[in-house]
Amino acid sequence: MHRQVLCHRGASVVAARRLRSVLGSVLGRDAGMWRTHEVKLLNTAAGDTVTIGEISYKLKIPRNPELVPVKHISDSLPQTVAQHLRWIMQKDLLGQDVFLIGPPGPLRRSIAMQYLELTKREVEYVALSRDTTETDLKQRREIRSGTAFYIDQCAVRAATQGRVLVLEGLEKAERNVLPVLNNLLENREMQLEDGRFLMSAERFDKLLQEHTKEELDAWKIVRVSEDFRVIALGLPVPKYKGNPLDPPLRSRFQARDIYHLPFKDQLEMLYTVGPNISAERVSQLLSLATTLCSQESSDLGLPDFPVDNLLPALHVLNAFPMLSSQQLVQRLYPYTSILGKDGRTAVEGVLSRFELLDGRRVPAPGSIVSVSAARDTEGRADVTLRIKDKDVTFQVPAGTKEPRPPSSSPNFISTPSHSQLLSEMMQSHMVKDMCLIGAKGCGKSVLAREFAEILGYSMEPVMLYQDMTARDLLQQRCTLPSGDTAWRPSPLVTAAIEGKLLLLDGIHRVNLGTLAVLSRLLHDRELDLYDGTRLLRWDRYQTLKEQLQLSDEQLQERSILPVHPSFRVLALAEPPVLGAAGGSSGAQQWLGPELLTMFLYHSVTPLARAEEMGLIQGLTPHVPVEAAEQLLHLTHSLRQTNDPTAQSLASSLSTRQLLRICRRLSQYPEESVAHAVNKACLSRFLPSLARASLEKSLTNCSIQDKPDPAEQTQDYSCVVKDGVLTIGNVSAPIYSPSEKMKVPDVLFYDNPQHMKVMEDMLKDFLLGEHLLLVGNQGVGKNKIVDRFLHLLNRPREYLQLHRDTTIQTLTLQPSVRDGIITYEDSPLVKAVKMGHILVIDEADKAPTNVTCILKTLVESGEMILADGRRIISDPREAEGRPNLIVMHPDFRMLVLANRPGFPFLGNDFYGALGDIFSCHAVDNPKPQAELAMLKRYGPDVPDATLQKLVAAFGELRSMADLGTITYPYSTREVVNIVKHLQRFPGEGLANVVRNVFDFDSYNKDTREVLIEALHKHGIPIGARPTSVKLAKE
Repeated sequence: MHRQVLCHRGASVVAARRLRSVLGSVLGRDAGMWRTHEVKLLNTAAGDTVTIGEISYKLKIPRNPELVPVKHISDSLPQTVAQHLRWIMQKDLLGQDVFLIGPPGPLRRSIAMQYLELTKREVEYVALSRDTTETDLKQRREIRSGTAFYIDQCAVRAATQGRVLVLEGLEKAERNVLPVLNNLLENREMQLEDGRFLMSAERFDKLLQEHTKEELDAWKIVRVSEDFRVIALGLPVPKYKGNPLDPPLRSRFQARDIYHLPFKDQLEMLYTVGPNISAERVSQLLSLATTLCSQESSDLGLPDFPVDNLLPALHVLNAFPMLSSQQLVQRLYPYTSILGKDGRTAVEGVLSRFELLDGRRVPAPGSIVSVSAARDTEGRADVTLRIKDKDVTFQVPAGTKEPRPPSSSPNFISTPSHSQLLSEMMQSHMVKDMCLIGAKGCGKSVLAREFAEILGYSMEPVMLYQDMTARDLLQQRCTLPSGDTAWRPSPLVTAAIEGKLLLLDGIHRVNLGTLAVLSRLLHDRELDLYDGTRLLRWDRYQTLKEQLQLSDEQLQERSILPVHPSFRVLALAEPPVLGAAGGSSGAQQWLGPELLTMFLYHSVTPLARAEEMGLIQGLTPHVPVEAAEQLLHLTHSLRQTNDPTAQSLASSLSTRQLLRICRRLSQYPEESVAHAVNKACLSRFLPSLARASLEKSLTNCSIQDKPDPAEQTQDYSCVVKDGVLTIGNVSAPIYSPSEKMKVPDVLFYDNPQHMKVMEDMLKDFLLGEHLLLVGNQGVGKNKIVDRFLHLLNRPREYLQLHRDTTIQTLTLQPSVRDGIITYEDSPLVKAVKMGHILVIDEADKAPTNVTCILKTLVESGEMILADGRRIISDPREAEGRPNLIVMHPDFRMLVLANRPGFPFLGNDFYGALGDIFSCHAVDNPKPQAELAMLKRYGPDVPDATLQKLVAAFGELRSMADLGTITYPYSTREVVNIVKHLQRFPGEGLANVVRNVFDFDSYNKDTREVLIEALHKHGIPIGARPTSVKLAKE
């Protein structure tokens, strides 16, 4: 066998010995072990028989031929696969259930389907996930015209109809769910919820000799077909992530290790795919893959190489022989993103051993020259790429709309690195789905949109979140107006049927057990849904149609639909945390061996400084050049340091945030860059170490916050004159609303600090931004927002979030009318429809995986509601389509949140979504302003008392900033004290301040600090006879 492997290389003896040592362990498990077996189909008068080697199986005519897999068997069957099929046939003849175990990838499923196609067996397929419950396997209740009854699910259907149940992903199912099947596997018996009892064929037939069929039916006994079998597909745990097999379940299966095909078989297959590639190069790539799957590699902590993806990768290499092998390996196995320093060194060692380190040099510059719809085939486009001054034309799947020439969009500024990336994406798009990996705000969504527009795709964005279930991804339960239960297909399913480009935004957030339900769609373009609908790959659907002589309508009646040939998936993700192994930080390392097999990976690197400057000047032409230069100097100095504190600051200054700052600077050039940076990083609430680091970086980049002499004396006032509102130096027209009662009206005493915040807000508001106000409790965030909207005369919709807020409650409010569930629009949907301002309060209290769906609404003006309707921003797309809500151009969001960190118990809303909003830090008013405000609340309270309160609270706040005390005392508390003193002037100050400080009366340390601070300012709280010191006369 080794001779066969090496004869293509024509290399020296040394190379042969080296390769043999590397591959010895892998080839050892398959080398020369078995005789060859032929697969034959014999037609006899008694019926058709399939023989593999000496074992034969008599075929039966399937009752539902549309459920038999088609086009899974390849023309040339590798010997190893024939061995596996022979073994499954042996077990099938023995009546045993089998478990195919092996590394991630489509091979195990493919072998199971090939066997079922060969033996003409109907299949019931179910992809298990962490959300799978007993009802998904046995029976589910449905309501039809007011009556509830049970509908059989896959396991029961397979048992009664004599089908083969294929269970994929046993390691994904939660513990104690699969024991439901134990008795069905062992004795072919199962008690059903509707009172029926499944009984094995032999026992049933014995009973039938003594009793009539009617009697057995009356006893609700159902015969399990003798043809019923189970094929389970799973990964070995503990090597891979997942739940280990339950011993009682494991003992009921016969196991078979389905490892990757042997080197020789793989090599022959790859040679046929890439006739333009030198045999030596193919062999080197396969040697690399085999080495990275070996035991030695996994001992080093390297994830398995996705061997199955070599096939599509070689298609790309065949069309573009000038590509460097290292670049290609990076797409299959993005080792620079997922591995730490040691891992990268190990992989590069293997690369150099197989002479694949040819990409050290800069990758060949590539760009898209032209894209045009293909004349001969629908749903394809001819793309011409220029690589190394050579033009290559090839065909790729395309959308239903007209392709658009590259770099012709006014909202997309092409930079060399982006055009390079788009040309690489085109190459991968030819063969497989892709995933873009890049940090927050680096332009992944923009690149995805540009890519879709170039190819004429309609995009279907799906925002993924942490608690997403498999049902959210595929089909949701809903109730029809008649009260019947039904299944509503998700956007993912409609995208697959209509041939859209599905954008999965945030696959790093989703649990791997949920994402696994998509592996069959990504590998085979097939999908089984909860309501029994089956989606088939386009060519398999056409074959089925021809074989069975059925029309589309007839197949649709049988719940079989084709996946559109143009359908593609583009996933977006943030980079994995380097070196994060299993355990607590395991959640961060999302890119494991399973996901590697699903996509080809492209990294979106941060832009070079010159490119970023070009981008900024292209999108904000009037930005002051000096300010932009300073900003980029700071950002790139922060990005290039190894200090984790500085890098976390750099993530607050993403390309998206820089563009926002520059848009503002181009409109208001007199603003200081330092103010803009502090605002973007929310420096007021940074920990002291990070704040010092930011100040140091600002000084190093010679960005100083110029103290504006006018600022101290400037009178921030708001004037409404001739329908124009002016706050400070900024003016805006006043809105004339149709619903005046929704315009807030609030008691508000103007003070310079809050007026300055409102002026800042008005600047961003006029630029079309959505605003986020962050501050401690009681500093006046709600008052500022209400006053701001009152001055602008804008109607408000109000949403308060909390721990139990779900995506459904954010968008819809269910209610029952006349016994029918109807959904009413939530404030969010009303605001979108009517063009009101949506105020979202306590945004940090809701889980960030819920609030993250606001991202698509803010960024692209799109959002899918829980009842299947969709919000879109482009009115042209809405023509003639129901279920669409066009976003009103005046719609805006104002989000309020407390600052992250203790003592606030909320989630880090700013960390998760801060860079899609324009952020404003709200603080307590300065002492003078606070004093003036308190005088308005308590005109009869003595000035001396007010001054004591302002001074004491000022000191307590600075203590909270330094961390001496945890609770940040705010203006709200002082105002409440003053209101009390105003109404009941006879009560002593010491008594009234206890209204605030009694919360701390049981905490000895805090109490002592408070008493000392208050005594210092002449507030005699907590005075005891022992602490009275008489002065001398």
